[in-house]
Amino acid sequence: MEPSLAARALSAATEITTTALSGEDPSAVLGSVVRHAVELAGADLGLVMVRAEDGGVVVESAHGPDTAGLLGLELPTDSAAGRVASGGEPVVTEDFTSDPRTSPYVPERLRHFGPFAAAPFGSGGRLLGALTVYRQRGAEPFSATTVDVLTAFAAQAGVVLALAEGASARHRVTLYQERERIARELHDVIVQRLYAAGMQLDRVRKRMNTRFARGDGARLGEAIDQLDQTIDEIRGTVRALRSPTPEHAEPPRTVSTDLAESARGEVRTAGELLGFPPTLELSGELADIPAERADHIRAALREALSNVVRHSGASQTRVTLQRDAAGLRLRVRDNGCGVPQDVAQRGLRHLAERAEAAGGRFYVNSSPSLGTLVAFDLPLA
Repeated sequence: MEPSLAARALSAATEITTTALSGEDPSAVLGSVVRHAVELAGADLGLVMVRAEDGGVVVESAHGPDTAGLLGLELPTDSAAGRVASGGEPVVTEDFTSDPRTSPYVPERLRHFGPFAAAPFGSGGRLLGALTVYRQRGAEPFSATTVDVLTAFAAQAGVVLALAEGASARHRVTLYQERERIARELHDVIVQRLYAAGMQLDRVRKRMNTRFARGDGARLGEAIDQLDQTIDEIRGTVRALRSPTPEHAEPPRTVSTDLAESARGEVRTAGELLGFPPTLELSGELADIPAERADHIRAALREALSNVVRHSGASQTRVTLQRDAAGLRLRVRDNGCGVPQDVAQRGLRHLAERAEAAGGRFYVNSSPSLGTLVAFDLPLA
């Protein structure tokens, strides 16, 4: 092998490795691969073809003076590129428009080329496709040395790209899991504390002598509203943190939640604020509920109990949470005065939106004589 050609190949492979492992967009890395392949082979055109699900290949990147219409070009499994991409040996010919191994599969856009070489893009279990180079018809064929260099370069570049994509996927999964951890801490710890603080402030406000502390009562009311707004904003942040993973990223395992324990905690907090313990009835397996579904139920329970504490004046409250073949069913009943007309119902509207987005059902029945029923049904499938 010519020393200068070997040095250029090594330099190109090093550049590809650096670019791929730096987290560059895979399409940019492919562009660099095919550009270097054209330069190393002294070719007029280079194509990177990636294996498709049907066993054929699809052009993902091209480099040359006129590549219009080549991206997305598909070649069948029996084509030279298809065979090489499936683990075959490199293919080289002086004129691929007349060679019986290649001529049946020459696209119209490539008929003005003659010398052709195809090498596997990757190696072994990390074979991604084929790297092909072309020269104009009548040009000098590719030498054995050039094909050897091209084959070595294509193998190394393909493996590097496969490894980089795997590392990128693992990084995305790690990032998503960290976001999930932060979201859960915000939801389960911060929101819970703000919620309890708001309930305590609301009880203090209601017990104040309005004749002498009207101003302080108003200020407490404003503080409670601000806490409610903060809780809504944190919940919005939690939803953003739990947004879907980027396209093509591998999602992490679904985390399950013990919803029974969560329900006991919510009811326990409400009981401390009400001055009596609400009745809690649980049925069905609640220890393996997907976290997203559990969050919906927990939010519905928290909002319903918050309304009981703040507005109902109830002496009895019953919470039932059931899992059956249809999914999860939550009911919160009280014997209070119902939901006052002048009370802001932002939280209830938020729960209705949650139910609709999750394919569930939410409704409220309320009257001054019968109290209030909050129902939240959610499918698990």
